[in-house]
Amino acid sequence: MREISKKAQPPLTSPFSIGGVRIENRVLLAPLAGIGNWFVRLQAKRHGAGLAVSEMISSFGLHYRNERTLRELMRIHPDEHPVSVQLFGHDPEVMRSGAAIAAEAGADLIDINMGCPVRKVRKTGAGVELLADHELALALLRGAREGSGLPVTAKLRSGLRPGDHSGFELAVRLAEEGGAAAIGFHPRAATIKHKGSPDYALTRELVERIEAPVIVSGGLDDAESARRAYSESGAAAVMLARGALGNPWLFEQLTGKRTEPPSREEVVAELLWTIDRAEEHLGPDRAARYLRKFYPWYVEAIGAPEAVAQELQRSADLARARQLIGAQAPAQKPLSAEPAPSL
Repeated sequence: MREISKKAQPPLTSPFSIGGVRIENRVLLAPLAGIGNWFVRLQAKRHGAGLAVSEMISSFGLHYRNERTLRELMRIHPDEHPVSVQLFGHDPEVMRSGAAIAAEAGADLIDINMGCPVRKVRKTGAGVELLADHELALALLRGAREGSGLPVTAKLRSGLRPGDHSGFELAVRLAEEGGAAAIGFHPRAATIKHKGSPDYALTRELVERIEAPVIVSGGLDDAESARRAYSESGAAAVMLARGALGNPWLFEQLTGKRTEPPSREEVVAELLWTIDRAEEHLGPDRAARYLRKFYPWYVEAIGAPEAVAQELQRSADLARARQLIGAQAPAQKPLSAEPAPSL
């Protein structure tokens, strides 16, 4: 591997551009499958994220105008902008159609998932399988560009297995031949998922190779690791994923708005806000079930007893959940958000 120079980087608080779309800072929320709905993205923006990317959405679901896909997954809050919508699929014409629908719904950017290692996505030829079919990946990107008229980015892993750099090679082609507006790069192989150390040196090589901004992800569990990844990779921005779950204050830490962890009262208020938004999004019954994956992210920070944690996991009653959580700290002035418009 050739020697890579280290250029001075701008601070994480400085703006940059993705395909002409101004991003206010260099700390972004990654697409989170099954999690990154409008209120999770809005939460990240409230706490300082420069951009939030949607959970991955099926291009086929949009193309065939699936009711749930349009009503729930494509819901965009007016305070989110700029927002990127991530699509997945394996058919360029369907991707063209899906990207057009996403643009009509209010997306500012389109991102194509080329890194998901989950079997049910891979078996369709989408996600990380695209690392083995560069021509199809290029056709999907071009289809999304032509269909949406928006800047299109791609998020991918470094390769299919350790030692394989097919993702690196595809990223170069997407930028140089496909006109990708940016590359989201997770420098770990698909087979190891979230294990092992990300290869930030490989990310730096990609940064030096292409003109498009490279956004690094993977292993960014706290402010220190995110700053280290930014410095070692030379990337244009960092993209937080699991490290931000239940900890939106990480965006504040990285953008210089906070130096101390949130108080117990702040965490309680944030979780109550999340419950309110989930109910608004899904209705009380579905929200009660959906929130069970959110509670553990906050309960530890609150320091709630194990009995409370267990009851929250069993609870089908949002009123009871609010009572249990509210009892963990003095009453706070509730956070608010304007309701999202209907599609």
